[in-house]
Order: sequence, then C-alpha cells, then structure tokens
Amino acid sequence: MKLPAKAPEKKELSAQPTTPQADTVQETVIQKTNKPLSRPGGSSGFSINSFLNKEEKEVVEETVMVKTEKLPQNHFTETDLQAEWILMLKQLQRKDGFIFNAVKTFKLVKEEENKIKVLYPSDSAKVEFDKISGEFFNHFRSKVHNHAIVVEYQRDVENLKIEVVTKRKIFEKFIEKNPLLKDLDDLMKFDLT
Repeated sequence: MKLPAKAPEKKELSAQPTTPQADTVQETVIQKTNKPLSRPGGSSGFSINSFLNKEEKEVVEETVMVKTEKLPQNHFTETDLQAEWILMLKQLQRKDGFIFNAVKTFKLVKEEENKIKVLYPSDSAKVEFDKISGEFFNHFRSKVHNHAIVVEYQRDVENLKIEVVTKRKIFEKFIEKNPLLKDLDDLMKFDLT
C-alpha cells in the first residue's frame, strides 16, 4: 500500500508591507453628470439655411507699410541678381515643372540702385510668378542685405514672339553658309516638308 504523499508546506508571507507606498490607498473620484455631454441645440454639420441667410461680410484690407530706413541697404550687382534667379529656376525645375515652364522666360534687370524690373511675357505667366515672387524677393533681400529693393513689372512684347523653325528654314540657313547645298537640293530634290 502506498501512503499519500505529503503536501509541501506553505510558507506564510509576512503581512507587513515592505514599502511605505503599499500603505497609501488611492482614491478615484467618479464624476457623474445629470445632463448629456453634447452641445445643446447646436448642429454638428452644414446648415443650408445658415448658408443661404449668411450676410456678406465686409472685407477690410489693411496695407502695412514697413519702414526700410533702419534696415540695411547694401549695394548689389546685376550678377548677384542673375545668379539668384538662375538658382531659383533650377530649384523650381526640380520642385514644380509647371511654374518653371511659366516663368523661365522672365527677365530680371537691375534698373537703379534699389530697383528691379521684371519683364514678363504674358499675364497668365505673371500669375504663376506671383506665387513664387514673394519667396524669391524676400530671400534675395536678405541675401544681399538690401531691404529697400522695389520691384516693378513690365510686359515684355519682344519676348512674346516665338518663331517656329521648320526643316526648310533650317536648310535655308545652311544654304546661306554653304551655297553648294542649293545645287545638291536641286539635284536630289530633298523633301523638307
């Protein structure tokens, strides 16, 4: 006969806390409300009635004039202007091709000591330039330490004429350089359409 195995003796844990934090009891207060938490009487979406009854608000535009007499007005050259413009075009070409194509034909010219003239080909291109002009001119002013720069816009009529060069026109330019090509054309009857 087998005798039942003795159960292992249980060691009693001391009833005294080992840390002083065990003595503290945290109280949690549960707050209850009598009213619902939603906004009373307010709609949470778009109201057609409020849209139709909306009054036109007057827009007040304020013109802020910055006094530049205390800001630096250092000299800058045409080369400084062209270098920054080329750098801006390279960045635009990588970042936004649409604006780059619109403004790549713009010409920036230094007119007077603190005056830059911007020649633009069309009004639609100027709209695209207006999107980046603030950033460009602010950067340029801080780079050359001249905050009295004034920008003037002028439409460039000459830049608007774009000549379509055909194969025939290219061949005629070559004929001007080498008249023997005309004889060759008469002999071979090239199709330059």
